[in-house]
Amino acid sequence: MKTCPTRGLNSALMIDLKALRENPQHFKDGAAKKRVSVDIDAALKLDEERRALQTQRQTLAAEQGQIEKTVGPQLGKLSGELKKAAPEAKGAIEAQIAELRAKPAAIKAKVQALEEQEKAVEPKLHALLLAIPLPPDADVPVGKGSEDNVEVRKWGPAGWDYDKGFEAIRGFKPKSHIELCRDLGLVDFPRGVKMSGTRSYVLTGMGMLLHQAILRYAVDFMVHKNGFKAMSVPVLVREECMIGTGFFPAGREQAYHINESVRQNADAEGGHDEAHTAHDLYLTGTGEVGLMGLHQDEILDESQLPLKYVTVSTCFRREAGAAGKDTAGLYRVHVFDKVEQVIICKADEAESRQWHKTMLGFVESLLQSLELPYRLLQCCTGDLGVKNADMIDVECWMPGRGESGEFGETHSASRLYDYQCRRLNMRYKSADPAVKHTVFCHSLNNTVAASPRLMIPILEMHQQKDGTVKVPAVLRPYMGGVEVIG
Repeated sequence: MKTCPTRGLNSALMIDLKALRENPQHFKDGAAKKRVSVDIDAALKLDEERRALQTQRQTLAAEQGQIEKTVGPQLGKLSGELKKAAPEAKGAIEAQIAELRAKPAAIKAKVQALEEQEKAVEPKLHALLLAIPLPPDADVPVGKGSEDNVEVRKWGPAGWDYDKGFEAIRGFKPKSHIELCRDLGLVDFPRGVKMSGTRSYVLTGMGMLLHQAILRYAVDFMVHKNGFKAMSVPVLVREECMIGTGFFPAGREQAYHINESVRQNADAEGGHDEAHTAHDLYLTGTGEVGLMGLHQDEILDESQLPLKYVTVSTCFRREAGAAGKDTAGLYRVHVFDKVEQVIICKADEAESRQWHKTMLGFVESLLQSLELPYRLLQCCTGDLGVKNADMIDVECWMPGRGESGEFGETHSASRLYDYQCRRLNMRYKSADPAVKHTVFCHSLNNTVAASPRLMIPILEMHQQKDGTVKVPAVLRPYMGGVEVIG
């Protein structure tokens, strides 16, 4: 592995500029299908302007170099003549020297002027390029939003029937997870709200143990059964990590921001306060950010791929724009814990597609082991977000949701090709000696288990007529052998 020099703003690390120049309509169609407003023509115009300025500057710089090579000897010759010249001839020689010295200085001034013009163009160009979404794959259904997503398949444990529903199968009306948490003392919502405001909670007693059991089981499931490498990752990251993973600029309003622009540090010896410029920091909404940021600005060897990482991290989301939606209970909260899987693989579409299916298979196996009915939804173009070429949502059946039970999203599996790796400048050296250049990796991510949201279908699907909750067998070893809550 090699570490590349820390990069500045580089448009080649945002979108495939060659592809954009050659087929701008592909990107225009992709943005339209994703319902993302971005002026691609303006980006191309600025790109053309910047390239023209670069060409002029490079041409002048080359000319400047040539002149400097020839001016030196001429100046040396004239300086020698000046020393020997008669007084009446010195003025003419000095004028020649001044003229020769002025030539490279004039060109240097022009080069500097062109550099300033480039600097003025770059921020506008970068802002537009950062906003261009990854075009969706051709086989993704076109749609406006989540209402146009397409069901792929459903699964249910033995004895479950979606047509009959919970009450007809189990013989009693199910409680919601909010009622179960209250009756069994699993969550203290009032005290959570008292300390942190809306969408806050305190897991208590068996509720906390169940939450931890889910996370620990999910990590072990991915590490010991599926060969992933467990990693810890920062949940407080710099802005470039959020931009690199594609969560900024589009999702900026969802992130908690910690302003660190200027802070006071005390001098260790003198005790004097000194202001230091620091990086602003952001709380991450998923472990994907940290897992992908691990290899930012690195060149990997192809033999290292695929990298299969799993992490468990606390996640923070402002839920901006979700006012009045799922405000009660554990479904939509500001802080939660999540086990996340990430795969970084070779730049091959077929391999990326296969990993997408494989990652979903891991999740399906986990949910089946928890005996939770679920379905897979193919997200339409309008529900993909800016960074995904394709995304499959997994929704678990929640008997206490709505009037007679509803599906609720618990997982999302995304295929991103080189979108993130390009922005993060994450490449690999091909094992093929004929391939001289480095190649941007592909990346994929998928939720393994997010809790306390996954507690909702577990509590509601495994509740008993007497008000207790049966603990799924696979979680019992993580709860000290407890079989029933209540």
